[in-house]
Amino acid sequence: MSARLAAWAFVAPALAIIGLFFLLPVAAALALSFTDFDLYALADLRNLRFVGLRNYATLLQAPLFWQALGNTLYFVAVGVPLSIGLSLGAALLLNSPLARAQAFFRTALFAPVVTTLVAVAVVWRYLFHTRYGLVNEALAVAGIDPVDWLGDPHWSMPTIILLAAWKNFGYNMVILLAALQAIPRELYESARIDGASAPQQLAYVTLPSLGPTLTLVSILTMAGYFQLFAEPYVMTEGGPLRSTFSVLYFMFDQGFKWWNLGVASAVAFLLFGLVWAASEALLRFARARGMA
Repeated sequence: MSARLAAWAFVAPALAIIGLFFLLPVAAALALSFTDFDLYALADLRNLRFVGLRNYATLLQAPLFWQALGNTLYFVAVGVPLSIGLSLGAALLLNSPLARAQAFFRTALFAPVVTTLVAVAVVWRYLFHTRYGLVNEALAVAGIDPVDWLGDPHWSMPTIILLAAWKNFGYNMVILLAALQAIPRELYESARIDGASAPQQLAYVTLPSLGPTLTLVSILTMAGYFQLFAEPYVMTEGGPLRSTFSVLYFMFDQGFKWWNLGVASAVAFLLFGLVWAASEALLRFARARGMA
């Protein structure tokens, strides 16, 4: 019994912090999602009313919410495979025995991860400026007309996807590189003895060995990409024509622009449910393919 009490004594501070700064706010937000908490209730709690599932029903009937959800799904569907593909490619290059100055390139490729997202977004906004951006100047040298990268609804989201992929791929690259270095060399030696070419070794040795790591990286990246906010907030303010307006941006508008905190809380839990469902589906797929 003394050992059990000692164990609880050691974990009690951590549990208290988790309960105070995580569980309690989550429970409070869940409770708010069933109320009409707004600016009037913020001034006087007697104005607070319980509305049940009305906030959720209102969201599911709001065209702007569905547009934001579509933009977010587009961002996730294109951005996650692109980011993971870049991460895997960079990790394979750094893991190659022919690679030189690996420490330098590993640090250089990881550097965007630790830079401030807002500062990076401001820089990219000027890089893709229609008249003065370096990207359009490079296109002009090649004889291509300038593109309104952030002002055209067809190009605004792909531009933000490129920014997000460049900003985040270094984190997954480090994880995948560690997993590559943990693959036993004997597997590659056996494959070479059996006559396997380099592409065959990649397909039948490397990728299956990376299965659990790729599953973890995919779930973490997908969960992060569902939380799209800072990039469109800084670069496009949700435009043009709401083409970069995300679910999190919609929640921000409802909560801090219109002070509909009850609706904003409902958006947060709908997004949580969506991320959980997508993660569960991805995990089931990975288990079916023997990757988890």
